Amino acid sequence: MTIAVAMSGGVDSSVAAALLAENNPSAGSNGPPAVIGMTMQLWNQRRLPLLLGAEEGESGRASGRCCSLDDVYDARAVAGFLGLPYYVVNFEDDFEQGVVRPFVESYLAGETPIPCSLCNTEIKFARFIETARQVGADTVATGHYARVRKDPDSGRYRLFAGRDPSKDQSYFLFGLTQEQLARTLFPLGEFTKEIVRGMARAKNLPVAEKPDSQEICFVPTGNYRQFIDAYLNEQGKTLEDTGGQLVTTDGRVLGRHAGLGNYTVGQRKGLGIATGTPLYVIGLDTIRNRVVVGSNQELLKGRLLVREINWIRPVRAGESFEASVKIRNKHLPAAARVEARADGEAFVEFASPQRAITPGQAAVFYDGDEVVAGGWISSVLD
Repeated sequence: MTIAVAMSGGVDSSVAAALLAENNPSAGSNGPPAVIGMTMQLWNQRRLPLLLGAEEGESGRASGRCCSLDDVYDARAVAGFLGLPYYVVNFEDDFEQGVVRPFVESYLAGETPIPCSLCNTEIKFARFIETARQVGADTVATGHYARVRKDPDSGRYRLFAGRDPSKDQSYFLFGLTQEQLARTLFPLGEFTKEIVRGMARAKNLPVAEKPDSQEICFVPTGNYRQFIDAYLNEQGKTLEDTGGQLVTTDGRVLGRHAGLGNYTVGQRKGLGIATGTPLYVIGLDTIRNRVVVGSNQELLKGRLLVREINWIRPVRAGESFEASVKIRNKHLPAAARVEARADGEAFVEFASPQRAITPGQAAVFYDGDEVVAGGWISSVLD
């Protein structure tokens, strides 16, 4: 069996590669390699140079973010250190079509998208598994903090949260299919980040002290509006004046907003109004082009609809069950009743209202630490 490790150049994927290389020695000079390293080139960090500014050093490489040229350099260095065959595969076109454009369109439509979930589903597993197969690897591995098990009775694969709750990434993996789960390894799922960092140091990996990346890889400044402006400008388009009314939940007009794409549910700063009491974005009315604001209490909602559900554990349409539901990656799972509906939808009713439920984000259903299913929040109900 040959395993292709998705090497991002960070500590996690490097330790995953090292563990697999230790536990799966090659069959010899005449046999296929047991482990190979592959880095996915997803986005040209120099493509929108106005966004980079001072972030580029003398080398001209943008650094400090996932998938930069520095990360490719580091991944290659780790693969060489471990003695692994190494490839860089270019998925830039797929990434733009499957992740970047939907991200821009979602923001302009008044949603708050999660590009990392799209990237995992559309690129890091679907395309990566396909490419790995072409070079003889029937299994892939990543540095995600999650766990996969095969149910001996049903034969289905089950997805579980990582043992380290502070690093668990199962929320971003809800879209994985049975075929993808069957061909995927998560070597770090049983470990804490502290242990993984210690492994990197003990193994003298070149990236042992490298800090974790924090920003979305294709938004180098962290400013989504700047990225959208620059991206549309590159496409020969300009962001139209989409301003409209900024209103309270009871319809009182307080001022004007600068376009729905500049706001997200729960936002307090940058509203451009002063009323003497704190106001938050409660919702984005895409039909009437309104930003609706209100008190912190009005952010609490108890019901939502979820679309494009991926059921990792089979559930029949019309079936209801109790689950813990996460509406953001850092959201503490909350008790809820989930009703599976036709056409890949689900209705969720929380036992107690949750703050700032946001269309465009993912809702992921858990049974303990097992991922039952997940999908995209389409609407929030009063």
